[in-house]
Amino acid sequence: MAEGLYHYLNEAWKNLPAETIKDRLIQWRRSKSIEEVEKPLRLDRARALGYKAKKGFFVVRVRLKRGGRKRRKIRHGRKSRRQHIRKILTMNYQWVAEIRAARKYRNLEVLNSYPIGKDGKYYFFEVIMVDPNMSEIKKDKDLSWIANGKNFKRAERGLTSAAKKSRGLSTKSHNMKVRPSLRSWNRRGK
Repeated sequence: MAEGLYHYLNEAWKNLPAETIKDRLIQWRRSKSIEEVEKPLRLDRARALGYKAKKGFFVVRVRLKRGGRKRRKIRHGRKSRRQHIRKILTMNYQWVAEIRAARKYRNLEVLNSYPIGKDGKYYFFEVIMVDPNMSEIKKDKDLSWIANGKNFKRAERGLTSAAKKSRGLSTKSHNMKVRPSLRSWNRRGK
């Protein structure tokens, strides 16, 4: 049975030569931490997440440092329970990348994001951003919802797909300590 174009793009992404990956990572490490790119690197993934090649869409590559999610050990008197060394950031890296992109481009909204690579020091993500004020976006039947005021600052409020996954909202159950909110469970959910 014949497959579509995006199937083959996905397979090609999985089997990239090591030299190509290495050259890209070297180039990305030298670039800025948040940089606008002309078009998405993984077209199949971007299209699955809502990207369209039309006015109002922007793709941003974000570089994040790996590790370093613990505070240093406290050397002065406290109960050990009050030290809070581990797990100071309960957000996944993809959500952090979306927030950083949203803060840099204030007039755009984050639609979605996906990983494009990692090395020993950095994670790299591509974030799909949309300008909700453009007429092309407002007229688009699939995307006009993002121009609604309820979707203002989606990434910061944890409404993107990566954020919901990090918050534990990808599955529904009343027994989960993240539903309906972390505050209702006295922050015991994560």
